[in-house]
Parts: sequence; C-alpha cells; structure tokens
Amino acid sequence: MQAAARKVVIHSAGGHDKLKVEHASVPAPGPGQVRIDVKAIGVNYADAIIRMGLYASAKELVGWPITPGFEVAGTIGAVGEDVRDLKVGDAVLAVTKFGGYASHVVVDRPYVFAKPAALSFEQAAALSAVYMTAWYALFELAHPRRGAKVLVHSAAGGVGSALVQMAKRVGCEVTGVVGRSAKVAVVEGLGADHVIDKSTQDLWRQAKRIAPQGFDVILDANGVSTLGASYRALRRTGKLVVYGFSSMMPKTGGKPNYPKLAIDYVRTPRFNPLDMTNDSKSVLAFNLSYLFDRVDLLQEAMRDIFAWIDAKQIAAPQVTTYPLGDVARAHADIESGTTTGKLVLVP
Repeated sequence: MQAAARKVVIHSAGGHDKLKVEHASVPAPGPGQVRIDVKAIGVNYADAIIRMGLYASAKELVGWPITPGFEVAGTIGAVGEDVRDLKVGDAVLAVTKFGGYASHVVVDRPYVFAKPAALSFEQAAALSAVYMTAWYALFELAHPRRGAKVLVHSAAGGVGSALVQMAKRVGCEVTGVVGRSAKVAVVEGLGADHVIDKSTQDLWRQAKRIAPQGFDVILDANGVSTLGASYRALRRTGKLVVYGFSSMMPKTGGKPNYPKLAIDYVRTPRFNPLDMTNDSKSVLAFNLSYLFDRVDLLQEAMRDIFAWIDAKQIAAPQVTTYPLGDVARAHADIESGTTTGKLVLVP
C-alpha cells in the first residue's frame, strides 16, 4: 500500500507559523501529465513573499490555501495515458506553477526535463527558477555585448550567482555586490571581475571607480533601496533589469511591516518615459511566474543551461538542504539575507 503524500500548506497570510506540513492522498496524473515522486524541492525568496500574502500572481492564480514551490526534482512515479517519452523511474526535474513543496506532484509534460546525470537531485531542484530568471534577464531582456560592464546586486544569492556566471560566459566585465564580507570569496569564486562589499565599502563610490562612464547593464532585485541609484549609475544606452523588491521585506520575524511597505511604495522610483528617452536609458522588469504560458522560452532556456553546465561553462548551484519539516527555518534563513546559493527542502 502506497504511503500518503506530504505537502506544505499555507491557509492564510502570515509568519513562519503559517507553514503547515499536512498529509494528503498521492495524486494521479491525467492525460499529458506525469507524477513526480519528489526527492528535492527548490526554495526561492518568492516563496516567503507568497506566505506573507504579498505575491500578486499567487493571489491571482491560486488564492488560499496554497502550497508554494516553483521547482522540484525526483523520479517519475506514474505517467498519464498519452505520455510516451517518459517512464516510471526516470530521473527528472520540473517547473511548477506553485505546488512544489510536496512529496508527490503532478506536472504537465512540457514542464518536465530529464535530470542531467552530473547533477544530484538537490542541485537539479535548485536549478530551474534561479537559472531561468538569470537567463531571461540577460538574454531575453538585456542582451549584453562582449566587454559590457555588468553590475549584479545580491551576487552571492541564487539568481545573483547565476547572473555572474552567465554574464562572464558571454565575455562581460562583471561587478558583484554583496552585503556581507563572508560572501566576497563566494562571488570571486564565481568569476566576478570586481566585488563590492557594501557592508564595508561605499557601494556607489566603488561602482563609479569601476565604471566611470556608467554600467551597460545593472540587475536589481533590491527595490527601493537601490533602484534610483542603479538607474543613475547606467551609462547612456544602459539597461536596468528589475526582478524583485527584497529591501521592502523584513529580514527577521517573517511578517511584513505594513507601515514600512507603504512608505517604501511611495519612495519607489517612477521612471518617466520622457526622461528615459532623453537619458537614453531603459528599465526592464518581469515576474517569471507570469510567463508560464511561454513554453518556448522555458525550453530554450533549459537547453542552454543544460548545455553550459555540461560544458562546464557555468557551475551547478551551491545548495544547503533542510528536511521538509524544517520549512519554517528555511524561510527564516532565506529572508535573513545571510545565505549563499540555493536552499533546498528534502521530503
């Protein structure tokens, strides 16, 4: 008799205590679907924002209750009647539109990929969301040329570490920004040409020294704390790519500070098209969870990422693992800003 499934369920917005591990029946795949028996689950900062009730696509597409999670790795446990190219026991990774924090997940076939043999299940589960975010930011939006000066905020994190490696792969001069001295060596190890430790250095003074004429591309998920200065640090024709607003969120306690959110919302820069035209600078932004219908982009990104890893042009993510029952600790750690690489739950 098959054991019951386990999944993390959030019934209402709030702190870490809202993450409940519950039992459920093992799901069955329908036509065009597979069931994955999950061995590892990627944790993303967005999952914490979902828990706080502040993630727009989660509220729009799912509502409460919700099981967070955008990426898993494991083995095929069952296939739908018309799935012919995968079989029970195959090692795979998958992208999920929420629902990934579970021991068993059902996924539509186009979002499932064979796991590269060189990757552990934990590395494979850590791959999709952050590497696709970096790929989309750089190659669909920014299109940096060889020799371009690129600045990456939060360069030791999951997306940041992928951005550093991908930008170096295409010949850019990369500056990584970190918030703790312990992270400098991590970013240097990823290949960054320069690392700014903003805990001990003046960020924008150092940036000006590195790129006196400004940067060609700046990638910023901080939000209000750096957006305005990031825009000013671009050269003419420069591009600011925005994919998050982490500085608006709490680093401890797990609950949003609504007065601070309101103040930060008012303080967030508004970019006027007239000024941007005169400045000859661009601001580009996206939320990957709204791009789920773009299977063409997903599959192109994964083909590139797998090829680069196979050729050792980029490295698999550095991972830190937690049992599924320690999901609250994983959320607290990723919110703290002290982690590097990716956090992974192991059910």
